[in-house]
Amino acid sequence: LGDYAITEAGFGADLGAEKFFDIKCRYGGLVPSAAVLVASVRALKYNGGVRRDQLAAENPEAVVAGISNLKKHVENIRKFGVPVIVAINRFPTDTPDEIELIRKRCGEWGVDSAVAEVFEKGGEGGLELANKLCALMDAEKPEFKPLYDTGLPVKEKIELICKEIYGAGKVEYRDRALKEIKTIEELGMGNLPICMAKTQYSLSDDPTLLGAPSDFIITVKEVRLSAGAGFIVALTGDIMTMPGLPRDPAANRMDIDGDGRITGLF
Repeated sequence: LGDYAITEAGFGADLGAEKFFDIKCRYGGLVPSAAVLVASVRALKYNGGVRRDQLAAENPEAVVAGISNLKKHVENIRKFGVPVIVAINRFPTDTPDEIELIRKRCGEWGVDSAVAEVFEKGGEGGLELANKLCALMDAEKPEFKPLYDTGLPVKEKIELICKEIYGAGKVEYRDRALKEIKTIEELGMGNLPICMAKTQYSLSDDPTLLGAPSDFIITVKEVRLSAGAGFIVALTGDIMTMPGLPRDPAANRMDIDGDGRITGLF
């Protein structure tokens, strides 16, 4: 129905993109033409050690400190042979110097970038990104390949994801997880792709470990077979398999009056 089909692979590229490439593209026979890696000044400052209540304050030093996280995500996309562009999701509190820092680093990595201001300006705010993305797809052709062969043993597939994508140095398994892996392989279902369940706040399974950590230990506490869906779920750290609401959901501040005026959305 259109010249381009665009899909969102949520959370960090270590989660959504890896699952999209290794599970969805594999089953669907899809070859992505390009990937848009969305970053923000706020997220990089957070990865640079800034408290959440201080993210609106200008702090180029924190952007520099946290930009290793973005670099790791760029490297991860490239492992799949997919051309990548960085979209800088601009917030009103971002300063030109902070934006320029990100663009400069992207240039050093050989990656183009574009400022996305769609939230504030609508479609017009996405024109730079759209034009650069189209140019990227015209100039570069994907050499797409999944990270692993599904015929590998379950533990080997898990460890490839943890070490290659997350940067872990070692994967440890609880006794329960080892028993579940053994059962899955005995059932002849060990050749399915892996769906990792991990915190979205860190490349590791520890949400407090920010930036681009390396050589850490990931603990797999449980392994579940989702035979109908066609994958094996490996649960790490303290993670739920269904997303939960924050302590203070935004819905608590939303309302609509008798005249149909909505308040509390922003």
